[in-house]
Amino acid sequence: MKKIIETQNAPAPIGPYSQAVLYDDTLYTSGQIAIDPATGNLVSGDIVKETEQVMKNIAAVLDQADMKFENVLKTTIFIKDMNDFQNINLVYGSFFNEATAPARETIEVARLPKDVNVEISVLARR
Repeated sequence: MKKIIETQNAPAPIGPYSQAVLYDDTLYTSGQIAIDPATGNLVSGDIVKETEQVMKNIAAVLDQADMKFENVLKTTIFIKDMNDFQNINLVYGSFFNEATAPARETIEVARLPKDVNVEISVLARR
């Protein structure tokens, strides 16, 4: 059964989509960008801070679905500049246990919503 996951602890959708969809025991999240849900403002100017906000937003969505980063099976990272990969990877890696880290793909793209530098989505399962 399909269930829409919504939390005020992550940014509200800025279009016709949900923060996440839980189908049976599998969670499909929409891409998260560095919007601070408390203020609605973008965190920008520092790729480390931007990535930290993205990961906090993902954590909030996972929490709303009663999951944690340990439940994540796969991530997709879209980045504007592959030169930021190392810094993004350091922050991203701090949220996962290296021994059980999920599968991942990282793609450099020309442009992201609101001209952010990084967007990350996850697939998780209970």
